[in-house]
Amino acid sequence: MKKLYTHKNSFLLEKGAILPEIEIAYHTYGELNSTKTNVVWICHALTASSDAADWWDGLVGSGKVIDTDRYFVVCANILGSCYGSTGPTSMNPNTQGKYGKDFPWVTIRDLVKAHQLLKAHLGIEKIQLLMGGSMGGYQVLEWAVMESEAIQNMFLIATSAEESAWGKAIHTAQRMAISADPNWDKGEIGIGDAGLKAARGIGMLTYRNYALFKELQSDTDLEIIQNHRASTYIQYQGQKLADRFDALTYYKLTELMDTHQLARGRANSVQEILEEISQETLIMGISSDILCPPAEQKFLAEHLSNSVYYEIDSSYGHDGFLIESEKIGNILLNWIQEKKVFA
Repeated sequence: MKKLYTHKNSFLLEKGAILPEIEIAYHTYGELNSTKTNVVWICHALTASSDAADWWDGLVGSGKVIDTDRYFVVCANILGSCYGSTGPTSMNPNTQGKYGKDFPWVTIRDLVKAHQLLKAHLGIEKIQLLMGGSMGGYQVLEWAVMESEAIQNMFLIATSAEESAWGKAIHTAQRMAISADPNWDKGEIGIGDAGLKAARGIGMLTYRNYALFKELQSDTDLEIIQNHRASTYIQYQGQKLADRFDALTYYKLTELMDTHQLARGRANSVQEILEEISQETLIMGISSDILCPPAEQKFLAEHLSNSVYYEIDSSYGHDGFLIESEKIGNILLNWIQEKKVFA
């Protein structure tokens, strides 16, 4: 069930702006045991919500690898989203109007700081397993640095220690598409949709890959000259996102992703900061991922001292971390048992 935590005090952001208060939408599943040693915290990716049992239903639920009958599972909607936590579509208590385009710049570290407030509110002291894919993995890594004593074990998939130049270029192209729509900055669902749909189309090309589009979206009618299958698929995906998200939030969140840099203000290199992380860590890459390719996860495994790396053979590209639940679950369950994560 979705819940809401309101932090009534001001919230200082990394870049210096202050939110007068913040709201955090979150889901919990299962019960916290008497020793508080059964906590699994899931960090979500770009356009997901706090309902991890919905978007990661192959892994999270009764009797599944992340068993809600055994574990106390928490997933918080990120700051800056439009799924209940404070973001561009939220009301500013100081003005009684929506933040809109004036919503301040938020970083990955700000997301973790908000998670920490919720963690304290829930009475959680230690997180036995902190896990996330893609942008969710960014949060996991940041949290391991910001509050290392609270994080016992980590699971990372399709993620990296810093936003790559490739990722930043993609996000810039998406923001260019959004800002080409004259209504994009109004911050309302349904307004600025043309730009949002174009941005999602760009994103879909990186979430999947050439081989998968060739296999699933090729035209079977050799006479067709318009309304190609690949075209209608991209249009469908754009509309699907526009029906549940808004352009301004998407714009701001892609900026947020570009702030991901573990070494900023901490070390002379990413390698150096990674070598300070000591948690037992399971790392997975996806063979066909062109957005955050396996080289990024291999780099993590090379520099995280207590880590193990597995690569999943999948044709689904970056989206494989959401789709390949059986493959992911088998490896994750074996690792949990081998490392006695919840012993």
